[in-house]
Amino acid sequence: MMYTLQNKKLKISVKKTGAELCDISAIKNKTRFMWHADPDIWEAHAPNLFPIIGALKNNTYFFDNKSYTLPKHGFIRNNNDMQLHEQTENSLTFKLASNEALLEIYPFKFEFHITFALKDNSVEVRHTIINNDNKTMFFSVGGHPAFKCPVFENENYEDYLLEFEYPERSKTHLINMEKGLMSSKTKSVFHNSNTIPLTHDLFNQDALVFKDLKSRKVTLKSKLKGNVLTVHYPDFPYLGIWAKPAGDYVCIEPWLGIADHEDTDQNFTDKEGVLALAPEKTFEAAYTIEIHNTHLV
Repeated sequence: MMYTLQNKKLKISVKKTGAELCDISAIKNKTRFMWHADPDIWEAHAPNLFPIIGALKNNTYFFDNKSYTLPKHGFIRNNNDMQLHEQTENSLTFKLASNEALLEIYPFKFEFHITFALKDNSVEVRHTIINNDNKTMFFSVGGHPAFKCPVFENENYEDYLLEFEYPERSKTHLINMEKGLMSSKTKSVFHNSNTIPLTHDLFNQDALVFKDLKSRKVTLKSKLKGNVLTVHYPDFPYLGIWAKPAGDYVCIEPWLGIADHEDTDQNFTDKEGVLALAPEKTFEAAYTIEIHNTHLV
């Protein structure tokens, strides 16, 4: 099942399964900005990540002297139990609440809401997590939107770059590719600039993972067509940049949390980047995808 919203500039589509944003298109010229989820390369558009980001060591974590198992990126993506909770003229809100099956793998009573709000030439993606338990709840949350690259005809992948808000010195934290876990190794990618040129071999060592960027927005820019779209992520201290090396797309991933380190003790409360939410409290974090107006006429 698919839900759509549109205004004078943009149309968006969201799948009920996983509450996954799967299309952002220009109304006037029909340009599509999101990856089409080719199953031969990577069959997703924009998975929602909760209550973990990335992989756990041995897919396992420990909490309150018990062990639990979670798949990579958690249980929202591909989840058929997501329900449309509220729809307005310019927004869609989906909800997943804890149940007996989820308590077996995640021992917290919660509500997860995600809202897609269409505002002029932008899509705001807002996460709302409610702790309905009588104990502190631990979680991570984030996005994984994949954007077409190249976007327009007669362009190549190498015609694109990512332009950050500020010059950066942040290094990418390398991933142990055999285990999918964070290593202690880092690599320079910025070289005192604010851009990362896109090439397919940029992702031969998996995602670029940044922990200390100064920037809170990044623009996908065509050398031929100018700024295409900007992802604003003021609430998210971590950022992942990723694609399958053969894929004509790039994921810009705002994260609150990170994959396990290869040396982790797997204690969930000590996990890097994990958030703690007190009983009966609510947490919110949002990022925004802005499509530049020059490509909407």
